[in-house]
Amino acid sequence: MNAFWESKSLHDMDAAKWESLCDGCGRCCLTKLEDNDTGEAFYTNVACKLLDTESCRCSDYTNRKRLVPACFVLDAESLSDYSYLPPTCAYRLLSTGKSLPHWHPLITGTPDSVHQAGISVRDKVVSQDYVHESELQDCIVTWPMKSG
Repeated sequence: MNAFWESKSLHDMDAAKWESLCDGCGRCCLTKLEDNDTGEAFYTNVACKLLDTESCRCSDYTNRKRLVPACFVLDAESLSDYSYLPPTCAYRLLSTGKSLPHWHPLITGTPDSVHQAGISVRDKVVSQDYVHESELQDCIVTWPMKSG
């Protein structure tokens, strides 16, 4: 029997299955800068103030959009609007016909596997509470766009 992510399209998943696809890496919660001329997005090592940098999960997921208006709410319809999702993102991978990586919590059965594989932002980021907006350009990093 196939796993649900192999037999259902992203559009056909219920909310619980959709949410379970998130590996908890926290990469999408990093501040990104956009080049106004090219539209290219650049990741920083500055995390949203709501990101628990130990668990790499939102500390107020239910209210995140109200508390952080720039936060995006990803769904199957809007997925194509977020081309800057990291290459390890399950939503991105599945939408392009690829498989989940071997370290994904749905494969391993443990949420720590994303951290053990070095994919998460744990120990790599600082909260936006400690970085002034004028310093963001100095915080650009390339590791979030790498697969491992």
